[in-house]
Amino acid sequence: MSGDEGPGREGAAEPPEAGGGEQLALIRDTVRKAKQPRAKPRTWRGAALADGLPVARVLVDKGLVHLDQFFDYAVPAAMDADAQPGVRVRVRFGARVVKGRREGGTLHDGFVVERRADSDYAGPLAPLAQVLSTEPVLTEPLLRLCRQVADRYAGALADVVQLAVPPRMARAERDPSPDPLPTPAAPPPATWSRYATGPAYLQALARGDTPRAVWLALPGPHWPRELATVLATALAAGRGALAVLPDGRSAARVDAALTDLLGPGHHVLLTADAGPEERYRRWLAVSRGSVKVVVGTRAAMFAPVADLGLVALWDDGDSSHAEPHAPQPHARDVLLLRAREERTAFLLGGITTTVEGAQLVDSGWALPLAAARDRVRAAAPLVRTVGDLDQARDEAARAARLPSLAWQVTRDALARGPVLVQVPRRGYVPRLGCDTCRAPARCAACAGPLEVREEGGTPACGWCGRPAADWHCQECGGFRLRARVVGARRTAEELGRAFPRVPVRTSGRDTVLATVGGAPALVIATPGAEPVAEEGYAAALLLDGWALLGRPDLRAAEEALRRWALAAALVRPAGEGGTVVVLAEPTLRPVQALVRWDPAGHAVRELAERAELRFPPVARMAAVSGPPAAVAEFVDLVRLPEGTDQLGPVPVRRPAGTEPWERLLFRVPPGSGAALAAALKAGRIARAARSGPTAPLQLRMDPPDIG
Repeated sequence: MSGDEGPGREGAAEPPEAGGGEQLALIRDTVRKAKQPRAKPRTWRGAALADGLPVARVLVDKGLVHLDQFFDYAVPAAMDADAQPGVRVRVRFGARVVKGRREGGTLHDGFVVERRADSDYAGPLAPLAQVLSTEPVLTEPLLRLCRQVADRYAGALADVVQLAVPPRMARAERDPSPDPLPTPAAPPPATWSRYATGPAYLQALARGDTPRAVWLALPGPHWPRELATVLATALAAGRGALAVLPDGRSAARVDAALTDLLGPGHHVLLTADAGPEERYRRWLAVSRGSVKVVVGTRAAMFAPVADLGLVALWDDGDSSHAEPHAPQPHARDVLLLRAREERTAFLLGGITTTVEGAQLVDSGWALPLAAARDRVRAAAPLVRTVGDLDQARDEAARAARLPSLAWQVTRDALARGPVLVQVPRRGYVPRLGCDTCRAPARCAACAGPLEVREEGGTPACGWCGRPAADWHCQECGGFRLRARVVGARRTAEELGRAFPRVPVRTSGRDTVLATVGGAPALVIATPGAEPVAEEGYAAALLLDGWALLGRPDLRAAEEALRRWALAAALVRPAGEGGTVVVLAEPTLRPVQALVRWDPAGHAVRELAERAELRFPPVARMAAVSGPPAAVAEFVDLVRLPEGTDQLGPVPVRRPAGTEPWERLLFRVPPGSGAALAAALKAGRIARAARSGPTAPLQLRMDPPDIG
């Protein structure tokens, strides 16, 4: 097939389901070309081509869904030895045949996926323009994984390959990778003995079996070492291992534990903190088989580990595991694909359990790995609650944002060590309202929320940034503002005045602390930025629980419990005086789950409700967002599988400077997700094949923000 004419065989294998006259003509042209006899390429302008396998099938790095196929190019004899499957090449794309010769076109990067003796295309083939590198970075197993991810998320293969293969760094490729180290001995179970089935899981890994488990880790500082023990056990069995964590801080903790367990050289850490060149050098060590254990963040889910025997994911409820770039795959789904296709062991771990984890256990695909209740009670801190009614009656809550119970717990705990204060919102005063009628204060230009970014600052819009010094309420005409939500910096000021002799430290988006010492201090942190205390926190205050529970999101309760539990897990056990005070209504389910320290039970109940309402993960969903006309046009092009429900459309927040947007949800029963993804992808192809400009349209499988 020519590198610039028509779809190739792979594109023809999944033809669009609908698309009007232009799309039908495209399908007929594909069939006509497929019936033409195969032809070996001739010489190119007198230059000799490679003998034996003169055709290179290339994945062009052009992430357009209607070009989601391979293209054939001729291989010049001079490139025969270098243009092997998996290497990076440069090709001319979009040329036109004029009097038997190709002219025009632009150069694009790509990957050779196959060498062939002939081509499906009968005309002249354009030659490869350049072999950029002889390093085979896109191996056959990695290509197969990328294709599966693209199909699951209705995306283009080239987009997934961009996520899977890091950018080339020539100097890193020239450097040799270290020689593989001898296989180490299996480590002892250590703290895994606290879990009833923990030693059995390790024994199965040591035998080379493929156990699958959803691990509910005990609170405390031991989980990095426990995860490192699992990876080391798989390595001792002669298999590769991969662990994906939500952020660089947690990955660094597992990296340190694994280095302490095995010594240096047995594994690599793949995070953005290493820098592009060093990260690529480590990735090459994995691809070349020099290292068989990988610890990393989201992008490491595609790491080409040799002889992979274990995939592990920590804290799958963290939003960092969802890739923001097209086609937006989730690390959990990618690792589940790898576990199934590469027949590996699987471990989904966390301080809490997501609904997806509960579904894996409920279906029998994975087994629960948890400690007995007496072990949980011994490891967890004491959790106490302060409801809204209690705060309304408490004068101390108005003076320093701390109810009397929280103030007493903080005062007593500061005599023994640091106290963690979790604040759901960053900034100073991120939300303002009318002091008279309590209506939210909005920007007159874009209707965005008003905020104050520093003490004594002028109110400004949180969306467009315009100052609003002359604001007045549209509801009652009032001119006075009050704080509706207080941020981390304002909280730090108030608590600093309440405890004037105690140092106050903050950890948030601008500055995230990794650790704090054991001396008394107030540590104000936003969710996900809580530093680890060397000897554990003496107490923790979880403020403004309503801000997490009141979000219009299907996962609001699950996410609130996850964030509270991650902070509470940093506190010393109740037997050592560790106490957690959560400011939220005590009767709510996630609050009760935190008090009992029963996140698995909460996930099981959430799963039962999702099943009754036919919400994910029991059903699969897709979201289509864009201008109303574009959404309606797309629906007309899509041939949805039988049993698909359409929910909406409803208005959604639009990108700045565009017309109003709306979102439409598609829901299918279990087992129909692949058919829905294929239908939506066919609709995208049909829409792209239409002539003329098209309005922007966003498609996402399994959207995480269903309200």
